[in-house]
Amino acid sequence: MGRNIFERKLTVVKNILAIHTGGTISMSQNEQGEVVPNSENPIAQQETILEGRVHLVTDEMFNLPSPHMTPVEMLKIKQRIVAAAAEGIDGVVITHGTDTLEETAYFLDLTLPSTIPVVVTGAMRSSNEVGTDGLYNFRAAIEVAADDSSRGNGVMVVMNDEIHTARYVTKTHTTNVSTFRTPTFGPIGIVAKGRPAYFQQLIRQANSDIDHVVDHVYLLKAYAGMDAMLFNALNTDETNGLVIEGLGAGNLPPVTLPALQRLLDRGIPIVLVSRCYNGFAEDIYDYQGGGIELRKMGLMLCQGLNGQKARIKLLVALSAGFTGDRLASFMSTAVS
Repeated sequence: MGRNIFERKLTVVKNILAIHTGGTISMSQNEQGEVVPNSENPIAQQETILEGRVHLVTDEMFNLPSPHMTPVEMLKIKQRIVAAAAEGIDGVVITHGTDTLEETAYFLDLTLPSTIPVVVTGAMRSSNEVGTDGLYNFRAAIEVAADDSSRGNGVMVVMNDEIHTARYVTKTHTTNVSTFRTPTFGPIGIVAKGRPAYFQQLIRQANSDIDHVVDHVYLLKAYAGMDAMLFNALNTDETNGLVIEGLGAGNLPPVTLPALQRLLDRGIPIVLVSRCYNGFAEDIYDYQGGGIELRKMGLMLCQGLNGQKARIKLLVALSAGFTGDRLASFMSTAVS
């Protein structure tokens, strides 16, 4: 039956903060076909009012290519969101370059309380390319941030009509619009007919409310024939932490072990993850350089995170002052 002509639907207007940080979503192609930053962000100028349901508050915080993003800017974004939440904002959308998008998203996931929806999005094609995806992704991200069902899901990444958790999503292709994927688990939902539909629930974790970021936390990737040179180079007073993407289930060439021990003797925390796309580091193999020996040496095996995510988590943990058993427990899994 049709709706009664006297029935009225109450529409609640949501206040959504859009934080623009730069990246391909804000860039354009020049006459030579090169993608370059604009002096003004074309996405920020869009009147994206969704059927009168959203009041968009725009903050052009940065205009940075993704490789220029650092934890210092990530902390500023976190602080801006905390202030906005205290002022009554209903949700937040962040536009970001895709190269380091997953790291910023995970930093925010670790440091923000899960009180309002926070969604990070970007684009693989610049604003004036054929088939540009920026405005579409931006609109979808606003829809997700404005929906009540998005509360309690942690920080999310919305790209190409898929909703991913910041914790597990990663960039898998250099240029394809479907580049963001969640290995093993898949997305937690999709955007269908302009609205989010969720099919999985994220296991939440406690946030760490940091007010500064520790620097000199490094990431190295293991390879066949790796020697001790890179580890020796990090054996300095400035090094605060190290994450290693180990081989297979979490193994390293035996020639690296003396240098690793010297780092541990200096008190530098070392976290081991797998360089594999799926699976995670485990203490399975009992040979020289195997995961069992590495754990006995004092390396922390982190399950469920890739190298760049584990580095962000270690950086946040050190910035929060975690040491000893608390640090080891925090770093042991993606959900602690």
